[in-house]
Amino acid sequence: MSKTKPAPLPPDTVICGYRIVRLLAAGGFGLVYLALDAHGQEVAIKEYLPASLAMRAPGELLPVVAPDKQALYRLGLRSFFEEGRALAQISHPAVVGVLNFFRENETVYMVMDYLRGASLQEFIVAARSRQRKKVLREATIRSLFDEILRGLRIVHQHKMLHLDIKPANIFITDDNRAVLIDFGAAREVLNTEGTFVRPIYTPGFAAPEMYRRTGGAGLGPWTDIYAIGACLYACMQGYPPHDAPQRQDKDRLPASLARLRGVYSDNLIQVVQWCMALDPLSRPQSVFALQRELAREDSPEAAVAAPWWQRWRDRLGLTRTASAATPRSQRSSFLEPP
Repeated sequence: MSKTKPAPLPPDTVICGYRIVRLLAAGGFGLVYLALDAHGQEVAIKEYLPASLAMRAPGELLPVVAPDKQALYRLGLRSFFEEGRALAQISHPAVVGVLNFFRENETVYMVMDYLRGASLQEFIVAARSRQRKKVLREATIRSLFDEILRGLRIVHQHKMLHLDIKPANIFITDDNRAVLIDFGAAREVLNTEGTFVRPIYTPGFAAPEMYRRTGGAGLGPWTDIYAIGACLYACMQGYPPHDAPQRQDKDRLPASLARLRGVYSDNLIQVVQWCMALDPLSRPQSVFALQRELAREDSPEAAVAAPWWQRWRDRLGLTRTASAATPRSQRSSFLEPP
């Protein structure tokens, strides 16, 4: 099979009553489009189309999957469909809303709320450029993650895991909501089941157990909690921590966190270290346990109400964008080491 990436659906293509406007983002697992529903309202539509398993020529609607990859393609398709079904049952302001999901063109589409704003990754990159002692204020960090954890707790109560929490997948909307986007459960199925699907993990945010091909065994709420800890670290340090395999060889996290003492409260630093324990059993075993600890406020600043994200947009010079995913250029700038 050619390594050429599958072509996106052409503009004005109509699928299940939705009209494609343009491509928003393309990744190894699928494509995301801006579309209009029957009432002219903007929505984001995510199409299951893993580049390692399928190809599609420009102007075509149907993907082409080689016979030896059909079984794995169907496995990921079923997982993606079930993910859409589960997310559609969740209604929480901190979890991206799934409005519809359907099969067409021999693949699956997930219709989601179209969010306007900027990703947490963009906020971190902009804040880091100021070269101040603190990347984001502690009160801002606590307020943001209190909101995100409320949503993640609902996700876990529905027996789901996110499995791809990172700053690029935490979206700050123009109406000042923090929203979890781009769940990775179906992608993880392909990573663990496929012999030729390369695991797609963002360095620094994937827990150690995700690197083991055990068919999902060993994954749990603690896996998402590791990623939350890594996001907290990125908000404090401006860069992701070292990835799990590196840490298992030589763990530099304690030394990195020690340099943040006096900049952030001991409590917040201890929370990050707890969440990012290499041993899953040494981490918080539930979001509730993490929420309870994060609610502790042992610094004067932590008790101050966090600024609105709109104020941060103005202060950091962020332009307002409408997006369902973070562009690759911003990902690479974020991941460059200091």
